[in-house]
Amino acid sequence: GSIGSELCRQIVTKSPVKLILVDHSELALYSIEEELKSKWGSLVKSILGSVCDQQLMRIVMKDESVDTVYHAAAYKHVPLVEFNPFAGIYNNVFGTQKLLHAAAVTGVSSFTLVSTDKAVRPTNVMGASKRLAEILCQLTSANENISMRIAMVRFGNVLGSSGSVIPKFREQIKLGGPITVTHPEITRYFMLIPEAVELVLQASSMAEFGEVFLLDMGEPIKIADLAKR
Repeated sequence: GSIGSELCRQIVTKSPVKLILVDHSELALYSIEEELKSKWGSLVKSILGSVCDQQLMRIVMKDESVDTVYHAAAYKHVPLVEFNPFAGIYNNVFGTQKLLHAAAVTGVSSFTLVSTDKAVRPTNVMGASKRLAEILCQLTSANENISMRIAMVRFGNVLGSSGSVIPKFREQIKLGGPITVTHPEITRYFMLIPEAVELVLQASSMAEFGEVFLLDMGEPIKIADLAKR
């Protein structure tokens, strides 16, 4: 996805021994692999599979001696998850549970969950599923038998990320309009993808005991004003 891809772009510049990319979308995995291969080909390995496949995750982490996990695999489109709650909960909640278990048993030292501000007092299935994922991380962190450092990073809307409002507005404008805004008074926090990812990496290095990091996203913007601009 867009956050995972940017994580890869920034991580490869920090001299890792290797970088394992995991995605269940063949096209998405191919795209980021092609982008990274020209310069960092020898470092990159691509695994076509799902975080919900606990056995595969465990084998990959063990065989590749994985030290650090960034978990950005989630269904995040609010109306789609609302309409497909089982798929959303299975991927976002049970996927996180399986990934945490695989990481814990293979000796991973650092685990970072990319979360959302929609997990705060959630009003939809997507937000609730991400809050449950956070709770699983907190419970794992509280387990005295597990030494893995766990962090959760919450942020709002990321400009230009897949499924976000800006690409949708662009598409609507290209087709000659109209632009659809759910409610004129809705406000959202926005930040750029590279900025968000830089803060995810910082948070993971600061984590100790299952903290939730909240990113300072500046001032909220009215969606209607954004649409006009």
